[in-house]
Amino acid sequence: MGWLRRLFFREKLEADLDKELRFHFEYQVADKVRSGIPESEARRLTRIEFGGIEQIKEDCRERRGTMWLESLLQDVRYALRQLRKAPAFTLTAVLTLTLGIGATTAIFTLVQQVMLQSLPVSKPDQLWRIGDQHRCCDWFGYSQDGDGEPSDWSLFPWEAYKLFHANTAGFQDLAALEAGNTALAVRRTGSSGPPDTANGQYVSGNFFQTLGVSAWRGRLLIDADDQEGAPPVAVMSFHAWQEKYGSDPSVVGSTYQINGRAFTIIGVAPAGFIGAKIVSWGMPDIWIPLTAEPLMFGTTARIKNTRVDWLDLIGRARPGTNPKILQAELQSELHGWLAGHLADMNPQEKAGWQKQTLRVSPGAGGFSGLRRDYSEGLRLLMITACCVLLVACTNIANLLLARGLRNRHKTAVRVALGASRGRLVRNALLESVTLSLIGGAASVAVAWAGARLMLYLAFDMGKNTWIPVQTSPSTPVLLFALGVSVLTGTIFGIAPAWMSSHAQPVEALRGAHREVGGGRHWAQKALVIAQAAVSLVLLSAAAMLGGSLRNLEHQDFGFDPGGRYLVYINSPLLSNHKQEQLVPLFREIQDRLSVIPGVRGLSCATYAPMSGDQWGHDIRIQGKPEPGPKDDVSADWTRITPGFFDTIGARMLAGRAINEDDNGNTRHVAVINEAFARKLLGNQNPIGQHFGPGPMKNAGSYEIIGVVQNIHYVSWGFRDPARAMYYIPEAQTVHFDQPDIQSYELWSQNLYNIVIWAPGHPANLLMQVKKTLAGVDPNLVIYDVQPYSRVIQGKFDQQNMIASLTWLFGAVGLVLAAVGLYGVTAYGVELRTSEIGVRMALGADRGSVTALVLRGAFWQVGIGLAIGIPAAIGAGYLMSSQLFGVTPWNPLLLAGATLLLGLAALVAAVIPAQRAASTNPMQALRSE
Repeated sequence: MGWLRRLFFREKLEADLDKELRFHFEYQVADKVRSGIPESEARRLTRIEFGGIEQIKEDCRERRGTMWLESLLQDVRYALRQLRKAPAFTLTAVLTLTLGIGATTAIFTLVQQVMLQSLPVSKPDQLWRIGDQHRCCDWFGYSQDGDGEPSDWSLFPWEAYKLFHANTAGFQDLAALEAGNTALAVRRTGSSGPPDTANGQYVSGNFFQTLGVSAWRGRLLIDADDQEGAPPVAVMSFHAWQEKYGSDPSVVGSTYQINGRAFTIIGVAPAGFIGAKIVSWGMPDIWIPLTAEPLMFGTTARIKNTRVDWLDLIGRARPGTNPKILQAELQSELHGWLAGHLADMNPQEKAGWQKQTLRVSPGAGGFSGLRRDYSEGLRLLMITACCVLLVACTNIANLLLARGLRNRHKTAVRVALGASRGRLVRNALLESVTLSLIGGAASVAVAWAGARLMLYLAFDMGKNTWIPVQTSPSTPVLLFALGVSVLTGTIFGIAPAWMSSHAQPVEALRGAHREVGGGRHWAQKALVIAQAAVSLVLLSAAAMLGGSLRNLEHQDFGFDPGGRYLVYINSPLLSNHKQEQLVPLFREIQDRLSVIPGVRGLSCATYAPMSGDQWGHDIRIQGKPEPGPKDDVSADWTRITPGFFDTIGARMLAGRAINEDDNGNTRHVAVINEAFARKLLGNQNPIGQHFGPGPMKNAGSYEIIGVVQNIHYVSWGFRDPARAMYYIPEAQTVHFDQPDIQSYELWSQNLYNIVIWAPGHPANLLMQVKKTLAGVDPNLVIYDVQPYSRVIQGKFDQQNMIASLTWLFGAVGLVLAAVGLYGVTAYGVELRTSEIGVRMALGADRGSVTALVLRGAFWQVGIGLAIGIPAAIGAGYLMSSQLFGVTPWNPLLLAGATLLLGLAALVAAVIPAQRAASTNPMQALRSE
């Protein structure tokens, strides 16, 4: 580390060197004086023998090995002095770079968190998932086919997990976790207050051990906790413990009523641990052993139901395990397990069970729903941000070119005095890199603010929702900002550095402003053309995405959200209600809420349109043959109370709606939608037909009494055809022999959503709803109450984020392009001052001079448009998956983007054009 000492203690070393050289010099002078030589002559002779003192010092500095670094530091100090002398230029450049690098770094912050982040666990690279698809939350049957074709298994029943855990030698440990989450009502034992809402997740007892994490307080789950008959225990997340319970140490060891059952909180998970599943709609607050599920759900529990696939599996592979061999071993075990359930399979499952496949995939990132849902949008935003950075780089390159050409007289003098071209290039590059590093440092704040803005735009942050994404700059983000800064500084500095280094000494003898026509600033014009093209692409992309968002939000969903509200509640079963109490309970809820002033309609449903849920069955039609293995006979379904279709504003097309007469003493009925009738009944009259969930023995379960218009129920697939769907009454229950179907038949009587129609937005409606529900049952947990318009808007938060940021990036690009055009046009006018003076002296009027300047500016913009329009159409095709009801070649959108760019160019060019038209011919010629 001696070179560091030589570098940072340079002044002391220089003083020591000077002292030593002077000592030797004076010693030789004294020696000569002692020999009889006069002192003046002795000094002259010694100086001749020594040579130049400064040359000796230079030689010593070279021998130190730090000369190159000292020279570099000198150049950096010189660059800083030059930037200090031009504050306007420096401020403009730094602000431009701050926007460009900040936008790119903000997007990378989310990319790193969502797409590149590993789980905060021990040795995440050793983790492997069983399955390569992200699915939620339950899958039914002994196949996981997609579009009629065999697909890879990604969800598993508890029995299959136990088989894999006991027999797969390639895994050191294998854990299971619930693919979805469970809504919890949590209240400390002895507390009289209302319960807190929380997200729960069932996990195997070895879950924490497999991931290699330790408790923050207390202990974590172990295998002994995950046994039938074990005392009910749970582990709380550090986030919930800190945010909801104020880091109260007494939480550990205390008993809490969780959905009416007593559980002991045995520990708190470590800080930063978020589990193995990363989603935007319910990160776990509490982890519960898998075998505790029957305690919570009773007869509707999934743990012993082999037809319900509800678990994600993740394991830690043994060192040296070959993933292909591990996959083959697991697939063999899967087929062996399926073979043991042939008697339970329906004909379609029997025909295809041997074709079922299974894959293992890297598990370092866990089961990331965020990665699946946001990867495409983040890639698009990253490309858009890079375009903004490109425009910013061209703008800075233009500024540096103009500055370099304006200072070419000084550069020519330096060349004439012996400065090497390499030193000139290095000086120019150091100046550009210094600028970019200052801009990069400032961009960290922009990136932090931008990332927070994106989280706000992209996610509906309810009171019971948090997103495991950190916006504070991490080490990878800071390194990215540093790398981008150096890279951009090098890229936009190369051309100006090369051009400024080629100044000829003869130019020092010329005037500083001699230039006729375009001359040497062709590079600046090329950069303006590139800026115009890229800006047009950004503007057209913003227009297409904005139009797509508008089409998504204003499409026909099949119901009227105006004046309607959606209430989310917990399952009454989880509040200690019995199954037979559910129908009277929801009757009371409906009666009490209906008398609130301003309420014109009210109905309850297992899940309402766009609420985020989806239940489905394969359907059998009475009188029709068994469908083939590849026939799509699926349909979604929900349970509703009377008045549902009037409440949500959906039209009946045939027959009648479900009413009060459809109760437990009458025939079992259903209302279907148009898509159901077309898909499963063809041209037959649907009224009076019978159907049911497969197998065929259930085909007579429901009689069709009406057809309702298609309602877009799910919160995805807006480009897909309407899904087949049927509605059954809350007051009727069918008994099925199949455990999985019977389980969901009973569970569906838990109505999680209440739809309220209250036009005019009555005052204090939300408060009255909460007060009324508390009066019905204080243990009912109200998760949220939202206007239906906000519910729909929330489904497009990601599209809103992409469209908003693209508009923002487009506006920044437009401003930068206008600034670049202004700079080039103004510099061109400055160079052509004498030419303009001659033209005006020869009779040119102000209008012709203005037209001359504008013509030059719009010639550049025109070429940029010629390049940008095809590029914008191509970009539209590339992002077609993000568009809805918008074509990439939409002439109106392209014309609007072109007009906007043209207006910005006009504003940018008019100012220097007017300045040129105001030129005094005599002053222009005199300055020459």
